[in-house]
Amino acid sequence: MRPRELSGALIRQFLIGEEFLSRERDIVLLETVKAYIALTKPRVIELLLVAAIPAMLQADRGNVHVGLILLTLIGGWLGAAAAHTYNMVIDHDIDQKMRRTRRRPLAKQTVSKRAAAIFGTVLMVVSFFWLWLLCNSLLAAVFVLITIAFYIFVYTLWLKRRTDQNVIWGGAAGCMPVVVGWAVITDNNPEITGLAHWWQAIILFMLIFFWTPPHTWALGLRYKEDYKAAGVPMMPVVKPAMS
Repeated sequence: MRPRELSGALIRQFLIGEEFLSRERDIVLLETVKAYIALTKPRVIELLLVAAIPAMLQADRGNVHVGLILLTLIGGWLGAAAAHTYNMVIDHDIDQKMRRTRRRPLAKQTVSKRAAAIFGTVLMVVSFFWLWLLCNSLLAAVFVLITIAFYIFVYTLWLKRRTDQNVIWGGAAGCMPVVVGWAVITDNNPEITGLAHWWQAIILFMLIFFWTPPHTWALGLRYKEDYKAAGVPMMPVVKPAMS
């Protein structure tokens, strides 16, 4: 092979190798992005945020503030994503034992616990300042922090692995979007004052609170063996079915 032909062949091989490496990097980047999105449990967040919209409409007697609603949903999404990310960091060991969850990022070690914890912290901080500064509601921002703390310390670390009452009381965290949405409208409407205005928010909170356990127990029935293998005392695991 002549020197010119040899150099041309080497260049082609180099370009092919570079193209292959570029594709590999793109694939790795895409998988990493998917893993971080999965940390937030996006399907669960959809259910949470849906509850905030009617609460915000009811808080201002049907007046629609589209921009404020969208900003609140984004801030709420960030807060819920932070809580779910911390939940996965804590539960990575039991996620590896359950067929339903063993493909989660931390269970597969696609993302490290440290990286996930940092990601969750960033989401939490951004959520707080988003709701405070862009939604003009310090109260809503504080509610989000309380919700995250409750979900992590009360539900995930205390109740989940200790009692079959876990989703009854832990489900309170999932009721908070209506309160957050209500707080945003209240802080942006000077005509709304007094604690008496909050009774409707409390009713909406309680509706979701009583709906959550049977909804979650239905999931527990479907994945009863998973929860049993992971040592999570869900009601369907520890209480025999009535004949």
